[in-house]
Amino acid sequence: MFTSFSTALSALGALSTAVDVVGNNLANLNTPGFKSSTVSFHDLVTQSLGAGLGETQVGFGVGRPVTLRRFSQGAIQSSPGPLDAAIQGDGFLVVRDRGGAMLYTRGGNLQVDKSGNLLTATGEKVQGWASVGGVVDTNRAVGDIVVPVGSLKPPKETTAISFDLNLDATATAGPPPTQFSTSIEVFDSLGSSHVVTLSFTKNASLNQWDYALTVPDEDVTSPVAPVTGTITFDNEGHLTDPPASGPFPSLTIAGLVNGAADLPLVWNLYNETTPRLTQYAQPSAVSANAQDGSPAAQLIRAGLDDGGRILALYSDGQQIVVGQLAMAAIRNPESLVAVGNNNYQLSARSALPAIGTPGTGGRGTILGGAVEFSTVDIAREFTNLIVLQRGYQANTRIVTTVDELSQETINLKR
Repeated sequence: MFTSFSTALSALGALSTAVDVVGNNLANLNTPGFKSSTVSFHDLVTQSLGAGLGETQVGFGVGRPVTLRRFSQGAIQSSPGPLDAAIQGDGFLVVRDRGGAMLYTRGGNLQVDKSGNLLTATGEKVQGWASVGGVVDTNRAVGDIVVPVGSLKPPKETTAISFDLNLDATATAGPPPTQFSTSIEVFDSLGSSHVVTLSFTKNASLNQWDYALTVPDEDVTSPVAPVTGTITFDNEGHLTDPPASGPFPSLTIAGLVNGAADLPLVWNLYNETTPRLTQYAQPSAVSANAQDGSPAAQLIRAGLDDGGRILALYSDGQQIVVGQLAMAAIRNPESLVAVGNNNYQLSARSALPAIGTPGTGGRGTILGGAVEFSTVDIAREFTNLIVLQRGYQANTRIVTTVDELSQETINLKR
């Protein structure tokens, strides 16, 4: 009978721990990426009473409960944060704390400090691959990701231009001859823009047009002679001359008044082997044009794309990949030890993490502009709380009952 004291006290201690776990779960109801814990109870060794073979067994109570963290998928909801990340599936973001220790997290509220380092909401540095020379090499070791905050993207001078257009097959050589022109903006080595005009004139030969590439005289110290020539179509309206093997017309803008380097331009007439120019019985019109240069541009903002890519948006409308988030797959995540700030560290029972890009090697994917909600179910936690409360009350009743029985036993000698 007197072992009931220790039995009931062990239950009170175990149930107190379970209530603490429920309280922690409810406290983190709104913590992004939080994974709720459950409590696993187990009994202590039993004793056999009498000389029988275990017909009468009495246990010694409940052992210290084991807490198990359940890494189930939390609900994902869109977020206004441009760098917020939600993990869909298994895996963790890899971060380093201020002491340099490697930690793992599912919390995706990311931000940038004044130096451009990508951080978690609590200041740990997010690990991945930063852009080197405009290229993100995921074969290198992971490191800090630095977003080019406030940077100025250098200009890129134009080297090639192209026009996708149709020339009217019903045009005549005149007089006056049918003409058609279009223009495109190009950029020099300083990022200044210049307008190149392409003009077509129908000549007297069947299925032939004369062309001229010109640049305004005010852009150069001395006039640049127009580049002229003739293009030829077959009887089905396909470009035949110049051929796909080239050479293609080129224009060099020399002596720019702003001091920029000479600007050599090549007019690409083919998309690989497909002609960009046609001659059909439709009005002459441009359907698309392109050039490979860009002016200098300011960084407007950085954002996270699906797949964990960090994109920098510049004032010229270009988006450049400046980083890639890394993810870690851990075979037994339940063995991780929570260290606060939504972070986990490896324990002696943890498998070594496999670090790689999202969506590979069993790792989940990353959704940009979203966060993963806590997996705490408030209804289930309150139900558990009621059950634990009733268990605690029942075991306190055991203590008082055994105490009364003890008093009755003591009173037998009176």
